[in-house]
Amino acid sequence: EVQLQASGGGLVQAGGSLRLSCAASGFTFDDYAIGWFRQGPGKEREGISLIVLGDSATWYADSVKGRFTISSDNAKNTVYLQMNGLKPEDTAVYYCTADKVQNANAVVAESWGYWGQGTQVTVSS
Repeated sequence: EVQLQASGGGLVQAGGSLRLSCAASGFTFDDYAIGWFRQGPGKEREGISLIVLGDSATWYADSVKGRFTISSDNAKNTVYLQMNGLKPEDTAVYYCTADKVQNANAVVAESWGYWGQGTQVTVSS
């Protein structure tokens, strides 16, 4: 059974940093990708980053490029999202997702079969 556990959210001032973690289990890491989506108040769910676990290829949405970094520790079955230079508009519930590489589309939420429970990130101005 695929399980994802997201953690690391919190309240931070604008310009600050947070590191989100996604602990994954129940699948072969090399065959999967992990994505991060977020949904802010009154906004649609937005795909912001993806990592292909087999070769560490990454992708970022323009809204976070240069500020967020995705990485994986395959020995710990954990993916991280380092978020620097946080802005109030980054306030959202952040979700990690997983699916086989051939199924995963970084910006299409419906393409991901497995979702974590979400972690709240609030950035104050």
